[in-house]
Amino acid sequence: MKKTTNLLIMVIVSLFTTVAIAQSTITGTVVEAGTNLPLPGANVIEKGTSNGVTTDFDGNFSITTQSNSGEIVISYIGYNSKTISFSGNAALGKVEMASSQVGLEEIQIIASVAVDRKTPVAVSTVKAADIELKLGSQEFPEILKSTPGIYVTKAGGGFGDGQVRMRGFGSVNVAVMINGIPVNDMENGRVFWSNWAGLGDVTSTMQTQRGLGAAKIAVPSIGGTINIITKTTDVEEGGNVMTSVGNDGYTKYGVTYSTGLMDNGFAATVSAASTTGDGYVDGTQFSGVSYFVNISKEFNDQHKLAFSAFGAKQQHGQRQNRQLIETYRNSERGRKFNADWGYYNGQVTFQEDNFYHKPQISLNHYWNLNDNTSINSSAYVSFGTGGGGGIRGVNKFTFNADGSSEYRDGLYGPINFDKIADENEALGALGSETILRASRNDHNWYGLLSNLKTNLNDQMVLQVGLDFRSYKGIHFQEVTNLLGGQYFLDNNDANNPNNAARVGDKINYDNDGHVGWVGAFGQLEYDITENFNAFVAAAVSNTSYKRVDRFNYLDSDPLQETDRYNFLGGSIKGGANYRIDGNHNVFANIGYFERAPEFDNVFLNFSNDNINEDAPNQKITSYELGYGYRSEKLAANVNLYRTLWNDRTEIFSFQQPDGTRASANILGVNAIHQGIEVDFVYKATDRLEINGMASLGDWRWAKNVTDVQVFNEEQELIETVNLFIKDVHVSDAAQTTFGLGTNYKFNLDTRLIVDYVYNADIYARFDPSDRNEPGPDAWKMPSFGLFDVAMQHGFKFGPFDATLTARMNNVFDTEYIPDAQDGSGSTADTALVWIGFGRTFNLGAKLNF
Repeated sequence: MKKTTNLLIMVIVSLFTTVAIAQSTITGTVVEAGTNLPLPGANVIEKGTSNGVTTDFDGNFSITTQSNSGEIVISYIGYNSKTISFSGNAALGKVEMASSQVGLEEIQIIASVAVDRKTPVAVSTVKAADIELKLGSQEFPEILKSTPGIYVTKAGGGFGDGQVRMRGFGSVNVAVMINGIPVNDMENGRVFWSNWAGLGDVTSTMQTQRGLGAAKIAVPSIGGTINIITKTTDVEEGGNVMTSVGNDGYTKYGVTYSTGLMDNGFAATVSAASTTGDGYVDGTQFSGVSYFVNISKEFNDQHKLAFSAFGAKQQHGQRQNRQLIETYRNSERGRKFNADWGYYNGQVTFQEDNFYHKPQISLNHYWNLNDNTSINSSAYVSFGTGGGGGIRGVNKFTFNADGSSEYRDGLYGPINFDKIADENEALGALGSETILRASRNDHNWYGLLSNLKTNLNDQMVLQVGLDFRSYKGIHFQEVTNLLGGQYFLDNNDANNPNNAARVGDKINYDNDGHVGWVGAFGQLEYDITENFNAFVAAAVSNTSYKRVDRFNYLDSDPLQETDRYNFLGGSIKGGANYRIDGNHNVFANIGYFERAPEFDNVFLNFSNDNINEDAPNQKITSYELGYGYRSEKLAANVNLYRTLWNDRTEIFSFQQPDGTRASANILGVNAIHQGIEVDFVYKATDRLEINGMASLGDWRWAKNVTDVQVFNEEQELIETVNLFIKDVHVSDAAQTTFGLGTNYKFNLDTRLIVDYVYNADIYARFDPSDRNEPGPDAWKMPSFGLFDVAMQHGFKFGPFDATLTARMNNVFDTEYIPDAQDGSGSTADTALVWIGFGRTFNLGAKLNF
């Protein structure tokens, strides 16, 4: 019996020893090839088993295998799977995952993608899978509303009319780039999201870099940078068809197909979608067609070419004019009320609308000179055509105090264009009194962006580049509808006075704005140690402006075309990041910008004979401190920032004794934007992820500007200017935001997200130059919080992979005011506002093949 017992013990010990010997521990870090961005949530599976783990926030993993030798398979959505053989314990180090898209790595270099815990900037990244789940029928920038420091609204509620502010700065001072190419309007810096209505379908990554940002070109990133990386073309053949429906007649359908990388080195992807709907707000019907084409060719290991073209041709009605809160309450349509539309011959007709088509076409060349040096270049063009509608002539559409109007159907009703047409027709040869017109803003834009990157040694990387842009904006008004009349008499063309304008004829103004840009940039990155990285960057640019006016000046007048006026700008910035250990890192950065004045600040009052060639640069100084924490369960960031915005362009215009207009620059209009931002992601369980953010800002005008004496050319005192703005809050963005969200995975194919965002300390917009007397702060709008929910389920549909997605925004139908214009006395009763959307929904289906 004793021998038997001893034998049994020996067998058991032997079995456990065999099992122990058979097991191996494999460790590594999964990163994106080229950028070294960690890939959290990547699947690491022991091949042939269900044994697996996922990477943590830094891309790290440790898996104990069931066998002493075999293979592990690493996979991540959007990247090519990698199979690695093992025998015994192994430390794999960095495992680079190549994108499943041809040329994506090179585009990310051009686009200056920031690397987590290395690039010393405040950064947030949204991947394509989250955009597909959360966006639905929302405005494209709304995908960022849970990002600290960012405030997004739908503005008036028209299709593509959304607006985004970053750290209190509007789009004029936020650089928006698509594949590294700047898209801010070159005359005024604005971004019109309706021009890019199809971006949600083709975006691979959307990264916000708040504050200084990592962009190497001299762009106006005072508030930050929105960096959009589109898809290129897939390595593997395949595609999908999709459709979605939503509230108020929203309908969308589209198709995408990729050839995959073929034996001859070619790969191509085409995508197209059509979107229509009635709009949540009355009179905002819309239709749009978006498209995307990418053709890539790998010639050899040294050279790749990629051609891409994308755009969205769209038209939509707008709610352009804000109203008193009382007007919405008295109207039967409530928050859907819109005064800017009506009926003509039984058809919906817009008083205000927008129509535009702005394709962007680029040819990228990727050239690897050797293992250490590469040159990535992008030549691009954009031809924009379209504009915004409105009225010209006598405005008969205003309401009486009780909401009535003889030119509207009922109290606060839509416009009766037929009545106006009857009156125009009765005028006969006298012409129309009131017409519809379009303010056109066509443009031709050419650019070249080239970046040389070289590894000077194992620690230092140098990047230098050039940025050329040439822009011609073509501005005119044209008649679009005479509303029953024979013509419209226009007296504004000096070369064609008493013009009897008909549909398609130009009226009111006709001018061109020419903008030239030449920039150079350089950046040196230094890995002082493995955990200590620093950089210094500088950029210089020259902006040139010229104006041509065909209406205010005779063809024989030399003033019809101005000289070119040049303005030098640039930036210098630097920073460092220190990874204290595997969990903690800190960073700091500092930068100084000088930004050239905008086009309209040079050519005042839309004329060629009142030129402000001494317009000063805006001067921006920015400081930032950051802290990051990463563990297996928690990733968190804290950022402190302070931005000094000095010499905001402010101009005083006056009339001289001889009747001509003159102007003076008012310096010292300064603002301080400072605050703290926190964001985190916590993996509570393998299924539940909790994310949150908080942003506490203190954005104020820095000081009063008083007793500024303005003299004419004879040194005679014209006026003393006062601006009482000290400690008045910067307006038009939420200075306090909080967000909390959950992401629950029922299984690998089904997940549910719930997001809550709270916005507070929002002040109605105002112009500092209007504050000529001491007064109260701008009206503080009511705080509000909104819940959104989305669910996605994946399943097999025959041989195809399919997904169903359901979304609901503003689940509890909260009434809120996202945007307001300050009124007399800065009160709620006098403010002009837009009311936000109520509850909306969207259902979508996709079939992958």
